[in-house]
Amino acid sequence: MKKLLLIFMILFASCSWAEEKFIELRVPCKENSEAEAILPDGEKISLGRVLMTPSKTNWPAYTASKWSEKSSVCASAVNAVHILLNVEKDRGRIISLVPSVTIAPAAGRGSFFSIECEAGTGLFGGFAPLTGSKVFLERNGSEIPLADVPKSSDVLIIKTKLPESPKIFMVDIENRPGGRVIAHTTSGVKVIARVIHTVGGVGRFEGTKFQSVGRIRASHSGVIDVSTSRRGEIGGFQIMPLKHALTSKEMLNAWKLTQWMIISPLPGAKDLEGQAPLFKDSFIPGTQLNDKLPDVFSQYGRKSLILCRRNGGQWQRLPEFSGRVDDALKDITHLRLYFPFWRL
Repeated sequence: MKKLLLIFMILFASCSWAEEKFIELRVPCKENSEAEAILPDGEKISLGRVLMTPSKTNWPAYTASKWSEKSSVCASAVNAVHILLNVEKDRGRIISLVPSVTIAPAAGRGSFFSIECEAGTGLFGGFAPLTGSKVFLERNGSEIPLADVPKSSDVLIIKTKLPESPKIFMVDIENRPGGRVIAHTTSGVKVIARVIHTVGGVGRFEGTKFQSVGRIRASHSGVIDVSTSRRGEIGGFQIMPLKHALTSKEMLNAWKLTQWMIISPLPGAKDLEGQAPLFKDSFIPGTQLNDKLPDVFSQYGRKSLILCRRNGGQWQRLPEFSGRVDDALKDITHLRLYFPFWRL
């Protein structure tokens, strides 16, 4: 593992961050049109046919959506991408994109694009947008912020950033009350949060069916969802910021259960909800199955990897568990989250 860490440090130190670059995801708002990703060098990659377009928006959306910015991606997952249009009466109004076969309860009926692809691939895998990515409509030759139901002549555009400096390339978490959340960056190492409630078990988070062990199932402004089950099975745990755990009614049971880790901002710091590096601009589901990215660095780098230490031992892969097992992770003393990166 020391060699792996050294390789990551060398790779990130050699990157050029001077110019901010984007992957442009284009989704025509017309059925049977082709969605595509446009890379910074102009290369175009098909993301699948548009099978359905939204006829309305979804309000009230899931609670954590309100901590994102308007006209931006508020969740990126193997089974859905959610976009925040506005916040009304303290609840988000969203539109979603989902793969043609999925489980996505947060995507309201009639308020989503359906894309012909497998869950966990393409727009929901290697080309998934970072949470916080800006979203526009291309209308009559101009780009306008997405604020309502698109017209059939519009094109939905998501501009998702590639890495910029200073770059955080991994976070270590001490799984104990008061444990440190330590960010390793190209400019040094620093504590960015503290653990309030430890994780000790796994549960049936449905979207993990489309992800593999030790990978990010979903990332949004109030949750990092980690899969502990192989693709086709269901099992995982979540990392959640303190305000979400205290103020969201549906999350109050997290304090009593072992399937959630709750982390707190440092004294005097901003709330963690909707903030980089953990709950914005960082994680994607990443490549799997048939995704083909431009080079070997992107193919292996554009995915999030989670390692652990058991009883303070060496870094290793997460153990595989599916279903609900309340004590599955009781011996996990440390977690390590590697951040995805693009070509060098």
